[in-house]
Amino acid sequence: MSRVSELQSLVESVSVEMEKFYDKGNKAAGTRARKGLQDLKKLAQDIRLEIQAQKNAG
Repeated sequence: MSRVSELQSLVESVSVEMEKFYDKGNKAAGTRARKGLQDLKKLAQDIRLEIQAQKNAG
């Protein structure tokens, strides 16, 4: 379940950065949000592959 907490933590941090970008107009926060979203995409893909491997194993 460490993956779940890692996923939740990443979503929360991206949420904070997106709020700074949209509400306060902080352009640097937009860059951080985009990086966080890319990390989120990579983590989600890794989790998908783990689930698939475990499903196929037994």
